[in-house]
Amino acid sequence: MKKVGVILAGSGVYDGAEIHEAVLTMLALDKRNVKMVIMAPDVKQYHVINHLNGEEMNESRNVLIEAARIARGEIKNIKDVDSSTLDAVILPGGFGVAKNLCDFAFKGENCIVEPSVLDFLSKIIKDKKPLGAVCIAPVLVAKIYEHLGKKAELTIGTDAETASKVETMGNTHISCQVKEFHIDRKNNLVSSPAYMLGQRISEVAEGIDKTVEALLELIN
Repeated sequence: MKKVGVILAGSGVYDGAEIHEAVLTMLALDKRNVKMVIMAPDVKQYHVINHLNGEEMNESRNVLIEAARIARGEIKNIKDVDSSTLDAVILPGGFGVAKNLCDFAFKGENCIVEPSVLDFLSKIIKDKKPLGAVCIAPVLVAKIYEHLGKKAELTIGTDAETASKVETMGNTHISCQVKEFHIDRKNNLVSSPAYMLGQRISEVAEGIDKTVEALLELIN
Protein backbone atom coordinates (compact mmCIF):
# COMPACT_ATOMS: atom_id res chain seq x y z
CA MET A 1 0.00 0.00 0.00
CA LYS A 2 1.28 3.43 -0.94
CA LYS A 3 1.81 5.88 1.91
CA VAL A 4 1.25 9.60 1.31
CA GLY A 5 1.66 12.52 3.68
CA VAL A 6 -0.98 15.26 3.71
CA ILE A 7 0.09 18.59 5.22
CA LEU A 8 -2.67 20.79 6.63
CA ALA A 9 -2.46 24.44 7.70
CA GLY A 10 -5.32 24.61 10.19
CA SER A 11 -9.05 24.52 9.46
CA GLY A 12 -10.89 27.13 7.41
CA VAL A 13 -10.17 28.84 4.11
CA TYR A 14 -9.39 32.31 5.48
CA ASP A 15 -7.04 31.35 8.30
CA GLY A 16 -6.21 27.65 7.83
CA ALA A 17 -6.53 24.79 5.37
CA GLU A 18 -9.24 25.07 2.70
CA ILE A 19 -11.63 22.41 3.95
CA HIS A 20 -13.06 21.41 0.56
CA GLU A 21 -9.56 20.99 -0.87
CA ALA A 22 -8.35 19.03 2.15
CA VAL A 23 -11.32 16.65 2.11
CA LEU A 24 -11.24 16.22 -1.67
CA THR A 25 -7.54 15.41 -1.47
CA MET A 26 -8.12 12.79 1.22
CA LEU A 27 -11.07 11.34 -0.69
CA ALA A 28 -9.00 11.04 -3.86
CA LEU A 29 -6.25 9.25 -1.93
CA ASP A 30 -8.64 6.94 -0.09
CA LYS A 31 -10.43 5.94 -3.32
CA ARG A 32 -7.07 4.67 -4.53
CA ASN A 33 -6.43 2.67 -1.35
CA VAL A 34 -3.61 4.93 -0.17
CA LYS A 35 -2.57 5.07 3.48
CA MET A 36 -2.56 8.70 4.59
CA VAL A 37 -0.32 10.30 7.19
CA ILE A 38 -1.98 13.62 7.98
CA MET A 39 0.20 16.22 9.67
CA ALA A 40 0.52 19.88 10.61
CA PRO A 41 3.02 22.03 12.50
CA ASP A 42 2.41 22.56 16.21
CA VAL A 43 2.45 26.37 16.00
CA LYS A 44 0.18 29.29 16.78
CA GLN A 45 -2.19 30.35 14.03
CA TYR A 46 -1.38 33.80 12.64
CA HIS A 47 -4.91 34.98 13.46
CA VAL A 48 -8.48 33.73 13.63
CA ILE A 49 -11.09 34.84 11.09
CA ASN A 50 -14.85 34.74 11.61
CA HIS A 51 -15.88 32.87 8.45
CA LEU A 52 -19.41 34.26 8.69
CA ASN A 53 -18.46 37.93 8.29
CA GLY A 54 -14.77 37.84 7.35
CA GLU A 55 -13.68 39.83 10.40
CA GLU A 56 -10.70 39.04 12.61
CA MET A 57 -11.56 37.62 16.02
CA ASN A 58 -9.88 38.35 19.32
CA GLU A 59 -8.74 34.83 20.09
CA SER A 60 -5.80 32.50 19.55
CA ARG A 61 -5.73 29.01 18.06
CA ASN A 62 -3.17 26.31 17.29
CA VAL A 63 -2.60 25.04 13.73
CA LEU A 64 -2.19 21.38 14.73
CA ILE A 65 -5.26 21.38 16.97
CA GLU A 66 -7.40 23.07 14.33
CA ALA A 67 -6.16 20.75 11.56
CA ALA A 68 -7.11 17.80 13.79
CA ARG A 69 -10.75 18.76 13.17
CA ILE A 70 -10.41 17.88 9.49
CA ALA A 71 -8.35 14.77 10.23
CA ARG A 72 -10.91 13.52 12.79
CA GLY A 73 -8.09 13.47 15.32
CA GLU A 74 -5.84 11.18 13.27
CA ILE A 75 -3.01 13.67 12.84
CA LYS A 76 0.67 14.06 13.73
CA ASN A 77 2.98 16.91 14.53
CA ILE A 78 5.03 17.34 11.36
CA LYS A 79 8.19 17.21 13.53
CA ASP A 80 7.32 13.64 14.48
CA VAL A 81 6.92 12.35 10.92
CA ASP A 82 9.87 10.59 9.30
CA SER A 83 9.83 11.68 5.66
CA SER A 84 11.73 8.54 4.64
CA THR A 85 8.66 6.42 5.51
CA LEU A 86 6.48 8.21 2.93
CA ASP A 87 6.14 7.56 -0.79
CA ALA A 88 4.86 11.08 -1.56
CA VAL A 89 3.45 14.23 0.03
CA ILE A 90 0.64 16.62 -0.95
CA LEU A 91 -0.44 20.02 0.36
CA PRO A 92 -4.03 21.29 -0.01
CA GLY A 93 -4.36 25.08 -0.06
CA GLY A 94 -6.14 27.72 1.99
CA PHE A 95 -4.91 31.05 3.36
CA GLY A 96 -3.32 29.14 6.25
CA VAL A 97 -0.61 27.93 3.87
CA ALA A 98 0.35 31.55 3.22
CA LYS A 99 -0.20 32.70 6.82
CA ASN A 100 0.74 29.75 9.05
CA LEU A 101 3.07 27.52 7.02
CA CYS A 102 4.84 30.59 5.66
CA ASP A 103 4.13 34.34 5.59
CA PHE A 104 3.67 34.77 1.84
CA ALA A 105 0.34 36.53 2.46
CA PHE A 106 2.25 39.40 4.07
CA LYS A 107 5.74 39.34 2.58
CA GLY A 108 5.18 37.84 -0.87
CA GLU A 109 8.35 36.54 -2.52
CA ASN A 110 10.35 37.59 0.58
CA CYS A 111 8.41 35.21 2.78
CA ILE A 112 9.86 32.92 5.43
CA VAL A 113 8.77 29.28 5.74
CA GLU A 114 7.85 27.88 9.16
CA PRO A 115 11.01 25.95 10.24
CA SER A 116 9.43 22.53 10.80
CA VAL A 117 7.69 22.72 7.41
CA LEU A 118 10.88 23.90 5.71
CA ASP A 119 12.89 21.06 7.23
CA PHE A 120 10.33 18.38 6.32
CA LEU A 121 9.70 19.47 2.74
CA SER A 122 13.39 20.12 2.09
CA LYS A 123 14.01 16.44 2.82
CA ILE A 124 11.17 15.40 0.52
CA ILE A 125 12.58 17.54 -2.29
CA LYS A 126 16.18 16.46 -1.76
CA ASP A 127 15.07 12.81 -1.85
CA LYS A 128 13.13 13.55 -5.08
CA LYS A 129 9.95 12.08 -3.68
CA PRO A 130 6.74 13.05 -5.51
CA LEU A 131 5.24 16.26 -4.13
CA GLY A 132 1.80 17.71 -4.84
CA ALA A 133 0.73 21.31 -4.21
CA VAL A 134 -2.82 22.62 -4.60
CA CYS A 135 -4.25 26.15 -4.77
CA ILE A 136 -1.84 28.63 -3.08
CA ALA A 137 0.47 25.86 -1.78
CA PRO A 138 2.78 26.10 -4.84
CA VAL A 139 4.08 29.46 -3.55
CA LEU A 140 5.32 27.70 -0.42
CA VAL A 141 6.99 25.03 -2.54
CA ALA A 142 8.48 27.72 -4.78
CA LYS A 143 10.08 29.41 -1.76
CA ILE A 144 11.59 26.14 -0.56
CA TYR A 145 13.05 25.49 -4.01
CA GLU A 146 14.59 28.96 -3.90
CA HIS A 147 15.97 28.24 -0.42
CA LEU A 148 17.57 25.05 -1.72
CA GLY A 149 19.04 26.81 -4.76
CA LYS A 150 16.83 24.79 -7.09
CA LYS A 151 14.21 25.64 -9.72
CA ALA A 152 10.81 24.14 -10.38
CA GLU A 153 7.79 24.47 -12.66
CA LEU A 154 4.54 25.20 -10.83
CA THR A 155 1.06 26.55 -11.37
CA ILE A 156 -1.28 28.60 -9.24
CA GLY A 157 -3.69 29.01 -12.16
CA THR A 158 -3.81 32.26 -14.09
CA ASP A 159 -3.35 35.01 -11.48
CA ALA A 160 -0.62 37.20 -12.97
CA GLU A 161 0.49 38.87 -9.72
CA THR A 162 1.00 35.64 -7.80
CA ALA A 163 2.56 33.99 -10.83
CA SER A 164 5.10 36.80 -11.09
CA LYS A 165 6.11 36.25 -7.46
CA VAL A 166 6.62 32.54 -8.15
CA GLU A 167 8.97 33.53 -10.96
CA THR A 168 10.72 36.17 -8.84
CA MET A 169 11.62 33.31 -6.50
CA GLY A 170 13.48 31.72 -9.43
CA ASN A 171 10.84 29.25 -10.60
CA THR A 172 8.79 28.93 -13.79
CA HIS A 173 5.06 29.50 -13.63
CA ILE A 174 2.80 27.55 -15.99
CA SER A 175 -0.74 28.83 -16.61
CA CYS A 176 -3.35 26.15 -15.91
CA GLN A 177 -7.13 25.82 -15.76
CA VAL A 178 -8.95 24.64 -12.65
CA LYS A 179 -9.80 21.16 -13.92
CA GLU A 180 -6.21 20.49 -14.97
CA PHE A 181 -2.75 20.20 -13.40
CA HIS A 182 0.90 20.62 -14.30
CA ILE A 183 3.63 18.03 -13.86
CA ASP A 184 7.28 19.03 -13.45
CA ARG A 185 8.70 15.60 -14.23
CA LYS A 186 12.27 16.63 -13.55
CA ASN A 187 11.36 17.42 -9.94
CA ASN A 188 8.48 14.93 -9.45
CA LEU A 189 6.22 17.88 -8.69
CA VAL A 190 2.49 18.17 -9.45
CA SER A 191 0.43 21.34 -8.94
CA SER A 192 -3.16 22.43 -9.63
CA PRO A 193 -5.07 25.73 -9.15
CA ALA A 194 -8.19 24.52 -7.25
CA TYR A 195 -9.86 27.52 -5.58
CA MET A 196 -7.19 29.93 -6.81
CA LEU A 197 -9.28 29.75 -9.97
CA GLY A 198 -12.31 27.53 -9.38
CA GLN A 199 -15.81 28.72 -8.56
CA ARG A 200 -17.53 25.36 -8.05
CA ILE A 201 -16.60 22.45 -5.81
CA SER A 202 -17.22 20.02 -8.69
CA GLU A 203 -14.55 21.59 -10.91
CA VAL A 204 -12.11 21.84 -8.00
CA ALA A 205 -12.77 18.15 -7.27
CA GLU A 206 -11.94 17.19 -10.85
CA GLY A 207 -8.63 19.04 -10.77
CA ILE A 208 -7.62 17.60 -7.40
CA ASP A 209 -8.57 14.06 -8.40
CA LYS A 210 -6.41 14.32 -11.52
CA THR A 211 -3.58 15.79 -9.44
CA VAL A 212 -3.66 12.92 -6.95
CA GLU A 213 -3.72 10.37 -9.80
CA ALA A 214 -0.68 12.03 -11.39
CA LEU A 215 1.11 12.21 -8.03
CA LEU A 216 0.66 8.51 -7.40
CA GLU A 217 1.88 7.65 -10.90
CA LEU A 218 5.18 9.35 -10.07
CA ILE A 219 5.85 6.96 -7.20
CA ASN A 220 8.49 4.41 -8.18
